[in-house]
Amino acid sequence: MPRHNDQKTNPHQSPKPRIWEVDFLRGLSIILMVFYHLGYDLNELCGIKTLFGIAINMSSAGLLAAQSFFAGVFIILSGISSTLSHSNVRRALKLIGIAILVTAATYVFDPSSTIYFGILHCLGVSILIYGLTLERSKALVCGAAGLIVLGLSAAVSLMMKNVSVPFDWLLPLGITSNTYSSYDYFPLLPWFGVFLLGAALGKSVYLAKRSLIPKKLPETFLNAAGRHSLLIYVVHQPILIGILYLAGLVR
Repeated sequence: MPRHNDQKTNPHQSPKPRIWEVDFLRGLSIILMVFYHLGYDLNELCGIKTLFGIAINMSSAGLLAAQSFFAGVFIILSGISSTLSHSNVRRALKLIGIAILVTAATYVFDPSSTIYFGILHCLGVSILIYGLTLERSKALVCGAAGLIVLGLSAAVSLMMKNVSVPFDWLLPLGITSNTYSSYDYFPLLPWFGVFLLGAALGKSVYLAKRSLIPKKLPETFLNAAGRHSLLIYVVHQPILIGILYLAGLVR
């Protein structure tokens, strides 16, 4: 017979509260990514080189650094979020499926701008590897693995510095031909290492699976965007290009 003090699962029990700062930073990163892609579309598709007197140069050192920084924040947050999930393999397969659709769609739209291994591909594969190998590991192991991946990335970069590669089969590892270029390219070396550092943070700083902010803060647009970052990432480019096309700006 069941004991009287056994706890029963309440089907109407409210879900665990979201981690406020993770949603906020993820939302900030995805919105800044949308603005970056808008700049790219204006520059490459519309031929617009200045906007409100500000030059649009997507290859400038400042913009490239900003893109890498906010993408890095997004990937770290994905590593943290993976430590809060119990269905990483399923999430990874879903992401990889969506990433393949992105590759197909960009190939149909413009074969020269096909996204072969963008941030969705990187995250999908990273989450899959993590879910199959390091999900039950301690924070120290994830952190050490992340540093090893970053070190390996630096070593490969130095080794390939004066080597000419005639193919792009190894582009998921950051090894490409001199002619390969993509505005959305995030190879596993070094970005899987960044993801694992995020997982190490999730297993240490967020071990209790709750916000580090003691006082509950109000909901913001960025928090809402952070909760729906995948949807925003998938639909924002078709929407932006559609708006620019209807406005007669696409060449």
